[in-house]
Amino acid sequence: MMKGSPNFWRSALLASAALAAAPVMVGAVNAAPAKSKAAPAAAPLTEAQVDARVDALMAQMTTEEKVGQLIQYFNFGGTGEQAAPLEKEVAAGRAGSLLFMTDPVQINRMQRIAVEQSRLKIPLLFGFDVIHGLRTVMPVPIAVAASWDPKVAEAGQTVAAAEARAVGIHWAFAPMVDIARDQRWGRMVEGAGEDPFLGSAMAAAQVRGFQGAYLGAPGRIIAGPKHFAGYGASLGGRDYDEVNISDNELWNVYLPPFQAAIEAGAGNIMSAYMGLNGTPASGNRWLLTDVLRGRWGFKGFVVTDAGAARDLSTHGYAADDADAATRALNAGVDMEMGISPGKTAFQHLPEQIAAGKVKMADIDTAVRRVLAAKIRMGLFENPYVDVASATKVLADPAHRDVSRRAAEASFVLLHNAGNLLPLNRTGVKSIAVIGPMADSARDTIGPWVFDVKSAETVTVLAGIKAKLGAGANVAYAPGVSTPKRVNGSFFDEMGLNKQTYVEVDDNAAIAEAVAKAKASDVAVLVLGEPQNMIGEYASRSSLDLPGRQQELLNAVIATGKPVVVLLMSARPLDLKGAKPGALMNIWYPGTQGGTAVANVLFGDAAPAGRLPFSWARSVGQLPMIYSHLTGHQPSTADKHYGDAPSTPLYPFGYGLSYSTFSYANLSVAKGKIAPGESVEVSVDVKNTGTRPADEVAQLYIHQRHGSSARPVRELKGFSRITLAPGEVRKVTFRLSPKELTYWSAAKGAYVQDETVFDLYAGGDSTAPLATTLSVAKN
Repeated sequence: MMKGSPNFWRSALLASAALAAAPVMVGAVNAAPAKSKAAPAAAPLTEAQVDARVDALMAQMTTEEKVGQLIQYFNFGGTGEQAAPLEKEVAAGRAGSLLFMTDPVQINRMQRIAVEQSRLKIPLLFGFDVIHGLRTVMPVPIAVAASWDPKVAEAGQTVAAAEARAVGIHWAFAPMVDIARDQRWGRMVEGAGEDPFLGSAMAAAQVRGFQGAYLGAPGRIIAGPKHFAGYGASLGGRDYDEVNISDNELWNVYLPPFQAAIEAGAGNIMSAYMGLNGTPASGNRWLLTDVLRGRWGFKGFVVTDAGAARDLSTHGYAADDADAATRALNAGVDMEMGISPGKTAFQHLPEQIAAGKVKMADIDTAVRRVLAAKIRMGLFENPYVDVASATKVLADPAHRDVSRRAAEASFVLLHNAGNLLPLNRTGVKSIAVIGPMADSARDTIGPWVFDVKSAETVTVLAGIKAKLGAGANVAYAPGVSTPKRVNGSFFDEMGLNKQTYVEVDDNAAIAEAVAKAKASDVAVLVLGEPQNMIGEYASRSSLDLPGRQQELLNAVIATGKPVVVLLMSARPLDLKGAKPGALMNIWYPGTQGGTAVANVLFGDAAPAGRLPFSWARSVGQLPMIYSHLTGHQPSTADKHYGDAPSTPLYPFGYGLSYSTFSYANLSVAKGKIAPGESVEVSVDVKNTGTRPADEVAQLYIHQRHGSSARPVRELKGFSRITLAPGEVRKVTFRLSPKELTYWSAAKGAYVQDETVFDLYAGGDSTAPLATTLSVAKN
């Protein structure tokens, strides 16, 4: 069976779930022995049980203690005088949560202060940016989305949850479910791309991976989908800038992944930094209360993004910090992610209560939500973590296997002239591996990794060397220096997520790379964006290869040798028409990235990733989406630029394989259904090549007419399947009223029209195989 097949992910989920369910032992670390605690609950507590325990606590709490539960502080691991103000707040019961701690020894130390020194002994909730792994780093989220397999996402976050819970982290500030349609925006690396249907599937899968069957499941953590809502639509793709979204886009594009995450059981939601349609998201009552709780019934707690409550005054929305606290709480925020003691908005809540600007009932509601999360997570019974047990969990080799297979499932083969790939392991006697990221462990694991373990990361160069062993000569040349940002990264400045640089004489290094390419049977270039050029505060105004990489690429291609380009990138890049023999996007593939790359390069695994966004030809085309409305002159839609095609270089859903596939017999179980009915749509998919391989079958719809104009195509079904050579499989999709309903701005409501749908099935969003479906009452 092919590596990365659906059967593997079913097995991986079972194995990861079993490991995650192993109880975390309670023990003392550098302190007196802790009291013996009960094992984690084997089943979820009922609402009545949780309510009774919350009631008992609330009856004892002062106003100051209640407000304390609503404040979260950063803790970067300081000790002594540096830590004293924070420790004082914890001991006084004026802190409900800490973030940014990963050392179980320090987590236990802070937890002891809360449990053993505060009056009511309420434990702390520890949160962290567990974006794509903790010790074992998975491919970045946009790469996992490119697998088009929710089981891959669920398995990865199951491992992440097990590792996080083992060290004492209870809550992930993830998944990020923001839709990204302007690829200049750096944080698209954390999401699932441009499409709400794919994004919703990945959002729900990640919530299941983090939380398991219920909130508080052993070895699992609270999922915190973010950033509610619309953050990915910032003007010009510039991080933190304002967002202006029509009702049509908000309800049909940007909100569905959040709703899917909530339906999957997410225990937390993070509110966004930016202004949404003129009102800051973290002070937007319509968003946080009317929609999130009123319409969707969300019962968890809402936390702001870092400093977003105080930022209400920065936005010119609140008068000062005290007013900001009032506006945020009244909007529906339950917890402020503050910075440090004395620098929060919510510290002013007691005075706002006294002034009659905040109701104690609203404070109580927020506190109840936070306490309920702590109770469900079993923190009162099991506040501490066993360091020895954590060490074993972090070192589990099964986690690395999940990471490797996730990477193999995510690679998108974009071009493969003459079937250059896979390379013949016995036929290739010499290979030149070129590029500043080819041997960069830091770039291989990507952004949002703060506890970097470079020695555990397999680079592309290391993976190829290990694969070929003594059977071939592997020469390495960096080619050019690692390019630096014009405007630096605050992560680098803070010493977090820090970039490592290759610094060479570019002219001499290019010449060396060319010479090594000429002396080799094949050249593999690892190019793209260093990891600090993507992520938060990492927007770009260009899609060009950074630095002098384009010059290096052109020079190596000019040698006439076979050239394979591997792109480390989370956005489309413009190669300026350069034509390497093969082009594959490997994203930022994680801890086992180099091993996965080598397996795919030499055919031990086959690429089957598909693009989760439309690959623009240049930055001037952005934003470019496949699901646009039909324009005034659809016959000339590909000619709307006078100087270039108005089409993407590679369409949404696109990706090649080491095999080929055909589609036939697209059919609908019933050609006509009534509103409210569901129908099955099926298509035969055949592997017409000579290799077993995975294909991603995709179903798109187009509504011809109705209450509002609808996009030319919308993804409404997909299935990743493994086919043997010559095998034919019938893939069946179900179209329910949910898939056929949309928000109509003209009606101000969700509608399902009586209409005709065009249905398309194939391997990407341009699928030509079509049929129709009618929806009518009689």
